[in-house]
Amino acid sequence: MRPGDRGAAYTDYFRTLNQELKYHGPMRPVLLIDLDRLDHNIDVVMQSVQRGGKHLRLVEKSLPAPGLLAYICKRAGTQRLMSFHQPFLNHDALTFPQSDILLGKPLPVRSAELFYKTHKGPFDPARQLQWLLDTPAHLQQYLALAQGLSTRLRINIELDVGLHRGGVADNATLGQMLGLIRANPQHLEFAGFMGYDPFVGMGVPGILGSADELFAKVMQQYNNAVDFTRQQFADLWRADLTLNTAGSPSYRIHEKESLSSEVSVGTAMLKPTHYDLPSLTEHVPAAWIATPVLKRTGAVRIPALDGKSKLFSWWDANQRETYFIYGGNWMAEYESPAGLQSNGLYGRSSNQEMVNGSSAVGLEVDDHVFLRPTQTESVLLQFGDLLGVRGGKIVESWPVYS
Repeated sequence: MRPGDRGAAYTDYFRTLNQELKYHGPMRPVLLIDLDRLDHNIDVVMQSVQRGGKHLRLVEKSLPAPGLLAYICKRAGTQRLMSFHQPFLNHDALTFPQSDILLGKPLPVRSAELFYKTHKGPFDPARQLQWLLDTPAHLQQYLALAQGLSTRLRINIELDVGLHRGGVADNATLGQMLGLIRANPQHLEFAGFMGYDPFVGMGVPGILGSADELFAKVMQQYNNAVDFTRQQFADLWRADLTLNTAGSPSYRIHEKESLSSEVSVGTAMLKPTHYDLPSLTEHVPAAWIATPVLKRTGAVRIPALDGKSKLFSWWDANQRETYFIYGGNWMAEYESPAGLQSNGLYGRSSNQEMVNGSSAVGLEVDDHVFLRPTQTESVLLQFGDLLGVRGGKIVESWPVYS
C-alpha cells in the first residue's frame, strides 16, 4: 500500500522549454502554444475535412486569441469562424473583416442589439453573420430587433440531434420557425442548420450504443429536418445553406456522411486532457501552462502539525520535496517533471500553491513546473499574452480576447 516513487527529472522536451523560459520568459505563469505540435493537429484536421468533402469552421471560444486564430486560419485555408460571446463577436468582425461567422449558441436578443450598436468596420452582418436560434419565441425577439434596426438577419436553426441541450427536436417547432422566416423575407433569411454531436466521440458506456449507432441517430435527426424543409419550405432551400455539424470529439466520424457542408473544430487543435479520446488519438497536446518555482522548502510540513509532518514524507517518497509555485489552482494537471502533485491537506492556492514531489524531480528555485490544461476556452484567457514556441524557442506573443 505504500506509494512508490513517481518522480523523474524533465524530459529533453521540457528541459529545453525550461531553459528558454528561464532566460527569455517573463518569470510568471504563462500559457505556451507549441507551434510544431499545433501544425501537426491542423494538418490532421484538414486531411479529415478534405476526405469528407467539407469546410472547416474554427471554434473561436476554444482558441481565444486573434493571433492564434489567424495562424490556424492561414494554415487551414479557412475564413469560417464560430463565435459564442458578444464582445468576442465584435472583435471577430473587426479583426477578420472577410470572415463568415456563425454563432455557436443562441444569445439573448439584448446581446445581439449590443453587437449592432458597437459594430464598426467593413464586415457586413447582413451577408457574413448567422445568428443561431432555437425556439419560435427566440426567433420572434430577433424579428423585432431586425424590424427596429431596419435590417435583415440571417438565421441558422439549432437542431437537437441527441445532445438534449435545447434546439429544435420536432417538425412542428421547425415549421413554426421556418414559417416565421418565410413570412418576413425583408427582415429574416434562412441560413441553414447546426447540429452539435460531441457525445458521439466522447465514449459513452457501450450499453447506450456504439459510436456508429449514436452517429446513425444523429444523422437521422439531421436528415429529418433537411427533408422536412425541402418538402414543406422548398422556397427557402438553397444549395449554399450552411449545414454545420460535429465538434472536436466527433469531427472525424463525419467523413462517413455527405449531408453536412462543414464541421466545427476548436479544442482538438490544442488537445487538453479532457480531449484524450479514442477519436483524437492522432492529435498531440500543444498547450502548456508554465510557472516558476518561487520556493523550495524540503519535506512536506503541514501547519499545526510541525514536526509530526515527518510521517508524511517517511511514508510517501512523493512528499519529500516541497515547492511553492507562482500562482496555481488552475484547471490543469501536472505534466513535468513527473510525479508532482498538489497537497490536499495543505489546501489549494491561486497565489502560491504547494506542490510536492520526490527527490528525483530535481527542481530548483526559478525552474518551471509544466501543467497541461484540462480545457482551453477559459484557461487560455488567464495568463495574458499566449507565447508561441517553435523548436523550444519563443517566436510569437499573442494577446487574448478581452
